[in-house]
Amino acid sequence: MDALTLARWQFGVTTVYHFFFVPLTLGLSILVALFETMYVRTGDETYRRMTKFWGKLFLINFAMGVATGIVQEFQFGMNWSEYSRYVGDIFGAPLAVEALLAFFLESTFLGIWVFGWDKLSRKAHAACMWAVAIGSNVSAVWILLANSWMQEPVGYAIRNGRAEMTDFLAVVTNPHFPAQFLHVFFAGVTTAGFFVLAVSAWHLWRKRVADLEFFRRSFRAAAVYALVGILATSAVGHEQGRRVVRQQPMKMAAAEALWETESPAGLSLFSVIDEKAQTNTVAVRIPRMLSLMAYNRLDGEIRGIRELQKEAEAKHGPGNYIPPVTVTFWSFRVMVGSGLLLLLLAVLAVRASRRNAAAPPRWLLPALVWAVLLPYIGNSAGWMMTEIGRQPWIVQDLLRVDQGLSIAVTAGEVLFSLIAFTLLYGALMVADVWLLRKYACMGPAAIEEQEA
Repeated sequence: MDALTLARWQFGVTTVYHFFFVPLTLGLSILVALFETMYVRTGDETYRRMTKFWGKLFLINFAMGVATGIVQEFQFGMNWSEYSRYVGDIFGAPLAVEALLAFFLESTFLGIWVFGWDKLSRKAHAACMWAVAIGSNVSAVWILLANSWMQEPVGYAIRNGRAEMTDFLAVVTNPHFPAQFLHVFFAGVTTAGFFVLAVSAWHLWRKRVADLEFFRRSFRAAAVYALVGILATSAVGHEQGRRVVRQQPMKMAAAEALWETESPAGLSLFSVIDEKAQTNTVAVRIPRMLSLMAYNRLDGEIRGIRELQKEAEAKHGPGNYIPPVTVTFWSFRVMVGSGLLLLLLAVLAVRASRRNAAAPPRWLLPALVWAVLLPYIGNSAGWMMTEIGRQPWIVQDLLRVDQGLSIAVTAGEVLFSLIAFTLLYGALMVADVWLLRKYACMGPAAIEEQEA
């Protein structure tokens, strides 16, 4: 493989690894802050134990997220220096704010929170956890502002072969950003909710007497938290999809393997795609459903891949402007399918926690343990659809991926770093899962005894 292909693989691998940790950090920070707030308000010692136990798991995940995130920015200089040269004036600004403001905010107050037990007042200590939660999510704001500019460039001018910022306010009020941020934010809430549900379900399934009441409360809180998260994720995702139809029609056409323009357009449930022949040998579609999702009505045109390819050639010159259709199509369905399963399980968990105060039904508990995988599958598939569906553009309609590659980098150099990063990230992933599993399975009573 050439340097371009290897560099794309490296960025894809490291990004997927990193994004395994991010949603749990975003959602669990808020849930831990809520538990501590309940402890401050009620003085109930169980909420204090919940704060410390789930906070410990949050710390493990946070540390791994920081370690994997460092490499992300270095890659822009290593493999994508032409991209950095072209958009650095714009892309660098939100990344700098994220590092200097949001990351320092969350890391500073996290240190105070860890070492401030019994040294700060209850309210001050809880305020530190809220600062961590706010800082974590504000960090995501600046990262997603940078990514939103790649999806929908605004507030710039092309000068001397570079994109230069002309309106900072336009960049931070990018119309693409609100739905994208809320989608990621509520995906984090969903991930944290199901993480806590899975751990709680495992302990309730094992019936460890010392921790039963602890995990009953955790289960009830996480069930509501997860349901709110998946409902909001679905609603925001619908609005985000409608915007993609207007602003990135090729991405939506690829996500539906829609080769010809349709009005009204049907939603594809299943397709066997032949990208070379630009056709679907098998297609099972629901009539008018795609138009309904795009326009909230049963009619409306969705442009097809062939028409959009001709339009792109007329605008940008000869070339292939069609993203990998099969990957985009199936990543979209994996994301949606995971979301539907999560919604069903969240509803069942809430009903179980409301109907039976003693314990959820035994048949539901193992399903919820394994359901911890679904948010990670859905999150990864969603990002794959978002980024791969934009190909061949690294910045929509401005810069192609092949134009952003470093000029001097060789295939051998990229291959070396690809192997090194993949092995390193794989080791970090194993360490993260091992530590999370170790302390999650121990439970609060065992951890408290160990630390005493």
